[in-house]
Amino acid sequence: MSWYNEAVFYHIYPLGLTGAPKQNEYGEPVHRLNTLLPWIDHIKEIGCTALYIGPLFESVGHGYETTDYRKLDSRLGDNKDLKNFVAACHEKGIKVIFDGVFNHTGRDFFAFKDIQEKRQNSPYVNWYCNVNFSGNTEYNDGFSYENWGGYNLLVKLNQRNPDVQNYICDVIRFWVSEFDVDGIRLDAADVLDFDFMKQLRRTAEEVKPDFWLMGEVIHGDYSRWVNGSTLHSVTNYALHKALYSGHNDHNYFEIAHTVKYLLNMGDLDLYNFVDNHDVERIYTKLSNKAHFAPVHVLLYTLPGVPSIYYGSEFGIEGKKERTSDDSLRPALNLADYADAVEKNPCTALVAALGKVRQNTPALNYGSYAELMLTNRQYAFARDLDGVRVIITVNNDDNAASMDLAAGNAAEYVGTLTGEKVSVENGRIHVTVAGNSGNIWVPAGDMPEYKPVEINVKMPEAADKTTEEDKAEQAKEEAAATVAEQKQNAVPASHAQETAANADSMNETVAAAANSSDNTVNTSEKTADDTETSTTAATEPASGKSVVTVVWSKSPEDMTVEELQAGILAKMANNGPVTDQMKKTVYDNIWHDSLVNWLKSFH
Repeated sequence: MSWYNEAVFYHIYPLGLTGAPKQNEYGEPVHRLNTLLPWIDHIKEIGCTALYIGPLFESVGHGYETTDYRKLDSRLGDNKDLKNFVAACHEKGIKVIFDGVFNHTGRDFFAFKDIQEKRQNSPYVNWYCNVNFSGNTEYNDGFSYENWGGYNLLVKLNQRNPDVQNYICDVIRFWVSEFDVDGIRLDAADVLDFDFMKQLRRTAEEVKPDFWLMGEVIHGDYSRWVNGSTLHSVTNYALHKALYSGHNDHNYFEIAHTVKYLLNMGDLDLYNFVDNHDVERIYTKLSNKAHFAPVHVLLYTLPGVPSIYYGSEFGIEGKKERTSDDSLRPALNLADYADAVEKNPCTALVAALGKVRQNTPALNYGSYAELMLTNRQYAFARDLDGVRVIITVNNDDNAASMDLAAGNAAEYVGTLTGEKVSVENGRIHVTVAGNSGNIWVPAGDMPEYKPVEINVKMPEAADKTTEEDKAEQAKEEAAATVAEQKQNAVPASHAQETAANADSMNETVAAAANSSDNTVNTSEKTADDTETSTTAATEPASGKSVVTVVWSKSPEDMTVEELQAGILAKMANNGPVTDQMKKTVYDNIWHDSLVNWLKSFH
């Protein structure tokens, strides 16, 4: 057991929260980080026990184009400010992890500037990937190089170079000795070299007991990254997607099947979230704002480590824009939310959940057991050492009754409402209000909780008759049943997949194409290495042209469009490809990330 197994995280993007300028002029330090000191008490008040803050170190713009790994960004202050900030967090019992941007540097990083000056004679030429003095970029350096995400502003480090490995490991040692940091969130971990991550893990075990490495991974079998040799945890984007779309679609089957899919990967203790600095705010994503409550009940009770992104506890909006993430990273004045825990139902709920999480070990360490599942109601248990905690959620506008298998207790109490129910014949019968949830714990051993307003915001009255409502719900239930049958017919984990032969691939993908009336041409090798063509699903309405995937090509040699088409084909082999799944694929335009995603199917 380590501190991070019991943590509730708060996530701050400091350049945004402090209102720092978008561009760094590398001038005298401006001590904006100190303005975040009052937030520490707020973080503690809402029940968070750890802080993920970053990026922090000197950079030219958004923070992920690092200029100096050993210097706090001058727009935020100086190293003394950061040291004092971490110490203030520790005084309040809050652990701190930094952003570690080790996949790439900015162009102002000393090694890259040395190459600009000395060209082939620079000792740092091999610090970066594929430096080519016969090429060029839009910056007219007289050489080209591998970048991250298609941006030449971000120069990809050669993580297999021992000098680079040693340098980054020394940076980690410096962060611990200078700032007493407790862990690192590794940016773009899904494209980091695995041997490099193993070196980082060895360094983590050297510098500090329970030093935590958490990686940013979008898709794939998370157990490839989370194990005894590489990372302790990764970002749980699979659950993130399921939590909001499962409510928007009134489909708890999606969430429950995602949980099973993740559990099949092993006991990974993933980093759970509903929004962050790269995705839209949960309050914006939800079609029904009242679903804020059941979404967060699930965030705090499903297996994994929960995290709240700054400001989302207040129920603020944040819509992702095509050319800017500024709306996701706003400057906020804490004084504007001084009474939020008492007066803002979103904040009150998050604070109550934080308290429940801290006082309920089963939510940190307990096993998971599904108790009830329909498209609009969901119940499960977390069991630990003979103690059963029961979680109930309801995404319908109307109250719902549930009869559930209880643990070895005479009475249960709903921690969010204070309601008590007796155990009869080993079961409890509870009623869950519309668009809400509850956490039921054995009465007597747990602290008393102050009831909170669970119905965060009721939706506008729907202009439907009762019969129309019944018809819609029946349709949803039928679709959910079909989805469940198809989910159960395929392996739950990517690790269980085997390479599909050409005939089965043809049948499955063609069926998906027929059901969606969309086409993408793909090719896959048969056992005797002859190519076969198949048809997979895409959206002609999006204006995307038909793409042929030649499976004899390595993923690294495929274009972004070929990778997207290949991923959709692999998805179709597992079951129906929904519009949301297609959108998720097409929204990912990063070549390296797509390569890793496609590889995860093998």
